[in-house]
Amino acid sequence: MTNLLDTCTHELMDTAPQIMQAIRVEMRRGRGSNISIPQFRTLAFIQRNPDSSLSKLAEHLGLTLPSVSKLVDGLVKLDLVIRQESTADRRRLRLELTQIGASIVNSARIGAQENLAKKLDHLSNPELETIYAAMQLLHPIFFNRDG
Repeated sequence: MTNLLDTCTHELMDTAPQIMQAIRVEMRRGRGSNISIPQFRTLAFIQRNPDSSLSKLAEHLGLTLPSVSKLVDGLVKLDLVIRQESTADRRRLRLELTQIGASIVNSARIGAQENLAKKLDHLSNPELETIYAAMQLLHPIFFNRDG
């Protein structure tokens, strides 16, 4: 690795987890007290990964398929998730958020974004532009719905 590349990867390894922790805290704060953290993580995953399978959800949550199935059943009963057979494969389920489920995730996301804005508020416009440019560079490298 070049010295600059090594420095960049070191900074990413040190900074990204701290940023994600701040986002997680705010997202969880915005979830409401009647939704558990695994339920909220499920809603957020479904919103980010439309038409994802139960097995992908189980992998994301680190749970077994029967546990995830029971978790999703609970969210269906709360009218937060719609569980349907896939039109492409009847053996596969299609998960979709209801309007209520989406509003819970969106509300938490807005709260987290407002908190991030407070943390970044003291930065100058050129500094904010640098962060934005860095995120634009990183997005296609790390954004992958399949993994």
